[in-house]
Amino acid sequence: MPAVLAAVADIAEMIEAHADEAERSRRLPPVTVAALVDADLMRMCVPKVYGGPEVPPPDMLEAIAAISHADGAAGWCSMIASTTSSMSAQLPAETAHKIYGDPSVVTGGVFAPNGQAVAESVDGVDGFRIGGRWAWGSGTQHCQWIVGGAIGAGAMRLCWFPSDAVSFIDTWHTGGMRGSGSLDYSVDAEFVPLDHTIVPGSTRPVADCGIARFPSFTLLACSVAAVGLGIGRRALDELADIAHGKRPQFSTRTLAQSGFTQIEFARAEAELRSARAFLLDEVGSAWDVIERGDAVSLDQRIAMRLAATHAATASASAADAAYTLAGGTSVYDTSLLGRCLRDAHVVTQHIQTAPKLNEKIGRLLFGHEDDVTMF
Repeated sequence: MPAVLAAVADIAEMIEAHADEAERSRRLPPVTVAALVDADLMRMCVPKVYGGPEVPPPDMLEAIAAISHADGAAGWCSMIASTTSSMSAQLPAETAHKIYGDPSVVTGGVFAPNGQAVAESVDGVDGFRIGGRWAWGSGTQHCQWIVGGAIGAGAMRLCWFPSDAVSFIDTWHTGGMRGSGSLDYSVDAEFVPLDHTIVPGSTRPVADCGIARFPSFTLLACSVAAVGLGIGRRALDELADIAHGKRPQFSTRTLAQSGFTQIEFARAEAELRSARAFLLDEVGSAWDVIERGDAVSLDQRIAMRLAATHAATASASAADAAYTLAGGTSVYDTSLLGRCLRDAHVVTQHIQTAPKLNEKIGRLLFGHEDDVTMF
């Protein structure tokens, strides 16, 4: 078993035990954050040269799915923090050491260019004056450094802000992923040195490692999908537990003995397992290419995006099936299946895994030209 999966196994029970608290608080409890940090599961993409674990993407996806099986919100926050940490490879080495050299530091934030950047020099240091507000700041309240995209000076820049420069706005009142703390945040006229910014798609990696050569947005999409796979797996596991003991009203058989339940459960299992295999196979193939020193082709990037989008949809379908088959039991707040249903559908709402991406993917599969900047 890869070390990262053993690390998840060691803390999964504890994460699950605090999932209800996360749901009530609308953010991960400190004990969950501490466990994820101590297990190095919040910066899985930090290169070894900066003291990071540099986890291979196939292993990282399995780890994210395993965390999400224990608690979808914890898996989501681990995913956001770890994929954000992949950007460390593009920062100047001194800045990367400063931010990511401390294993207790967590980073997160939003790539969307919702900020405005104005070039400025302060005490001889070139940089940008940034103002803006970002939504979906998952886990940012437990981050020491927070990123945000900004437009200005002829480019879109990703900027790193210290947490004390960030204001949090309590907007996270939701159905799904309640425990992820994905509230809005903002900065007001914050000066960011040039060496605390990168231009996605243009800034070349400084750290020479495989993670730095893996397509960034595709890594994000596959990681989001992995959250869904963990949630879908948990929903079907929960249904199996319920089905052996529950006898629906007016029935002499348990759910597990019902022919209809058996058929639909088998279909959901096949769909979820197939989606997981598809995603891990495509990511594993791309990683093999990178380890050989070659570049991931456009066809491989398209295939990974197809697998990620399919995995997100299949995961929500599995949660739907489990919720429906369990009957009235699912409706109560005490049922885990309700949370799985809500959380799984948040995964399909992410811009990198939304079903509408199939239009672009299908167009590319037919050989038509399209913008693949985000691939």
